[in-house]
Amino acid sequence: MPKNNLKTLVTGGTGFVGRAVVEELLRAGQEVRVLVRNPEHPALVGLEVEPVAGDLKDPASLKRALKDCSHLFHVAADYRLWVPNPQEMYAVNVQGTRDLLAAAAAAGVARVVYTSTVGTLGNKGDGTPGTEETPVSLEDMTGHYKRSKFLAEQVALEFAGQGLPVVIVNPSTPVGPWDWRPTPTGQMIVDFLKRRMPAYLETGLNLIHVKDVARGHLLAQARGQTGKKYILGHQNLSLSQIFQMLAEISGRPAPRVKLPYWPVLAMAYVNEWWATNISRRPPRMPVTAIRMARKYMYFDNTRAREELGLCLTPVPQALKDAVTWFREHGYA
Repeated sequence: MPKNNLKTLVTGGTGFVGRAVVEELLRAGQEVRVLVRNPEHPALVGLEVEPVAGDLKDPASLKRALKDCSHLFHVAADYRLWVPNPQEMYAVNVQGTRDLLAAAAAAGVARVVYTSTVGTLGNKGDGTPGTEETPVSLEDMTGHYKRSKFLAEQVALEFAGQGLPVVIVNPSTPVGPWDWRPTPTGQMIVDFLKRRMPAYLETGLNLIHVKDVARGHLLAQARGQTGKKYILGHQNLSLSQIFQMLAEISGRPAPRVKLPYWPVLAMAYVNEWWATNISRRPPRMPVTAIRMARKYMYFDNTRAREELGLCLTPVPQALKDAVTWFREHGYA
């Protein structure tokens, strides 16, 4: 496809969602520059992109990266459910976003798509789907990741109010290929495939194929309204329903033992104390993850479908693509 002479900067292009966004931009014929700490990152191998060295904690590098760019996709974030020093997360997710958007405004960028998360949105947690307009506050955020992303989203809205053409997308729980790190959801799939999940804590998630999330980013770039949020999600499912789908796809048995919430939370506190004070390694059971599981994170994607024209891949196909990728790459 011929190039359209637009140079687009993507942050987080080596991550799960970011890489999918890069691939979609390349398919659309855009010239893509990727902000990376390591210009030779293996996730970029085979992609016709321009890697540029930089870091969200280095404002000067952000200004250099944005030179000659007319569009920006800010996908990068510090996504951890446990972090020994929370200030590191706020420095990247909040201050890094502020510095990047300030640089984008100074560079005269024509369009910014900021990647938030449905975790910043209002949700009753009882199975009623949340929307972009469901009331919410900082006090509703569980853990430092959600708090930092909520504050970063407020920064994006602040810049939109000052005239920077920022559109916000709120992905739900993406699944699919190239979850190389992997994300907590990807790790759950890997553990399922390895039969390391004899029991589970019931909860509810909204799943979507990562490729649909990427397409949603480009639709937001083309059709989204400045200062508006768009949920990029698809199907609301309980964890037991997800496991049943995975069982049918993989041939592995679904766990049958459902654990009670409070004893698991107590175990998580012990596990996290040990990680913080003894092992200095990430806990297998972060307290934030258990607290988040108490709410059914269901969401309504009507706005993205009707205003952006978001089309969606069936969730069983998304899970099948994830399982196939993990198996082909030696994870399970």
